[in-house]
Amino acid sequence: MAGGTVKGDGDGGDGIRTFPFPVDLSVCGVGMQVARMGDHTWHADAPLLRVHRIDFHVVMLFSEGPVRHMIDFAEYEVGAGDLLWIRPGQVHRFSRTSEYRGIVLTMQPGFLPRATVEATGLYRYDQPPLLHPDPAQLDALRAGLAQLQREYEDTTLPLSLHTAVLRHSLTAFLLRLAHLAASSAEAARRQADTTFTLFRDAVEKDFATNHSVSAYADALGYSRRTLVRAVRAATGETPKGFIDKRVVLEAKRLLAHTDLPIGRVGVAVGFPDPANFSKFFQLHAGLTPVAFRAELR
Repeated sequence: MAGGTVKGDGDGGDGIRTFPFPVDLSVCGVGMQVARMGDHTWHADAPLLRVHRIDFHVVMLFSEGPVRHMIDFAEYEVGAGDLLWIRPGQVHRFSRTSEYRGIVLTMQPGFLPRATVEATGLYRYDQPPLLHPDPAQLDALRAGLAQLQREYEDTTLPLSLHTAVLRHSLTAFLLRLAHLAASSAEAARRQADTTFTLFRDAVEKDFATNHSVSAYADALGYSRRTLVRAVRAATGETPKGFIDKRVVLEAKRLLAHTDLPIGRVGVAVGFPDPANFSKFFQLHAGLTPVAFRAELR
């Protein structure tokens, strides 16, 4: 973790402290740092094991794992060869039980020109913070980061030239990283589409007997969190909401187009207790099953 002792003096309006980039601890006072994780503390005053914000970019390339790291209240498990990209303003927390090993790059907003910022997608908060490069991508990123670290630690050039070289080297590294992030985001979208499609088909097949999100997740081989993300991305609602809508639709069809008794309709959509069915239907349709049927006849 890269070092600093500057105190954060603000928060995001929610009581979570924000810590600024420690310019005074950078080599030559430039707006970036490259260091081995563990060589320095993150900030002398930063509560590493508690939630806090930073107002600068952090890219951590891990040489060992697994490590669990929280970003914006989501837990990410990171392995050797993975990267975490934390952007300014994101809330995060270090693990109490993991040892962090690898290289960390920190960068102050404004260190790079606007054209580079746009080309590298520095503020694409929609992209995943956890990146899994393939072997060729990892080799290129390691080489780029090693070159950047050599340039960062070389103080033989005049400051203006040193800064210019750093910006060029950093841009080359970030362009590779941005390509990986964009590819990962697209792959995640495709995976979410596939996950939702499988879930939708399973619900269509089993909604009359299975109303449990966890049961669907287990049957499909996904974690509940993965299923929630995929369904929300595809429909804007939760898996439970999706299931309930399908159950209500079927109940409405049976109430409108058959003469089945209310209790039998409830059984047909997974509610053997008529009172529970009536309560469920009224909650979602705004009417009791009896009133709904009467309105249509």
